[in-house]
Amino acid sequence: MAPQPKRGTFKFDKYALVMVALRESGYPLIEHAPDPMPREWLEQVHDPEYVAQVFAAQVPQDKERRIGFPVTPHIASRVAHTNGGTFLAARLAQAHGYAANSAAGSHHALYDTGAGYCVYNDLAVASNRLIAEGHARRVLVVDLDVHQGDGTASLTAMREDIFTFSMHAEKNFPVRKARSNRDIALPDGVDDAAYAAELLRHLPEILDDFAPDMVLYQAGVDPHHDDKLGRLALSDEGLLARDRIVLRECRSRGLPVASALGGGYGADQREVAQRHAWSMLAMAAENALYPSVTTAA
Repeated sequence: MAPQPKRGTFKFDKYALVMVALRESGYPLIEHAPDPMPREWLEQVHDPEYVAQVFAAQVPQDKERRIGFPVTPHIASRVAHTNGGTFLAARLAQAHGYAANSAAGSHHALYDTGAGYCVYNDLAVASNRLIAEGHARRVLVVDLDVHQGDGTASLTAMREDIFTFSMHAEKNFPVRKARSNRDIALPDGVDDAAYAAELLRHLPEILDDFAPDMVLYQAGVDPHHDDKLGRLALSDEGLLARDRIVLRECRSRGLPVASALGGGYGADQREVAQRHAWSMLAMAAENALYPSVTTAA
C-alpha cells in the first residue's frame, strides 16, 4: 500500500480493504507477493522518457493531472509492483486455471503518459512480456470495466497476437474512444439480463475465432448500479454472473484466466472493496469446477 497522496481524488484505501474482505471470507486463499515489473519490460510498451519520469517521481504536472494524482516515490514503487502482479497472476493462472491481481487493471495508461488513475498499463505490459518470453502465443484482453480500455487498445493496436475486447458504457470516460479489436458500447442503464446477453453474444465467438492461449480479464466492478462513476445498472448478482460467464467460457475451453481489479468507486469504500472481493471469489469458485491447466512454459 502506498500512502494517500496529498493531492488528487483517487482513494487508495480500497486495496487494503479488498484484502481484508478476502481474508475474512473464509475461502482458502494462497497469497503471493509479486516482484516489481523490470524496467526493461515497462520501456518496451511505454515511452522510456515517461518511465524515467515515473521512476524518478518527477512526472510533469500536466501528466499528473491526466493521471489524477501526483506520482510520489511510494506510488512509483507501487505501480511497478502492481504491473508485476498482473504478470505473476498470469503465470499462476497457467498452472492453476485462475489467479487474481488484487490491484491494477490500469487500462487508460498510454504510451507517454498515464491517465484516468492509471500510471502504467499492466494489461499491455504483461501481454507483451508473456509473448516475448514464450509463455503465450496469443493473448486476449477482456475488459468489462464500465470505461473503455482505450490505453490497452492503442498500445496493442498494431499487434496480431493481442486481441482487445472492451464492453463499456458508451457515454462514459474517455470522451474520445480508441479502437479495440472489438468494442461494444452500451447505452445507459443496461441491466443484468441485457448485459449478460450481450456478453454471451460476443465472448464465445471471440474465443473461438481468435483462439488465444491466455486471457487477461479487467474485472472492474464499476458497471454496478450504485457506482458513482458508472452509467450501467448491474446488481450484485449481475456482476457475479458476468464474472462466472467469463470464467466458464474460458475455462471450458481449457484457457487460463488472470484477472486484474479495475475500477470501482463509491462513498463507502468497504462496499466497493466487498464487490471486488466477491468478484474474485466467484471466479475462484467457478474455476474450481475445471481441472488445472498446464500451459506454463
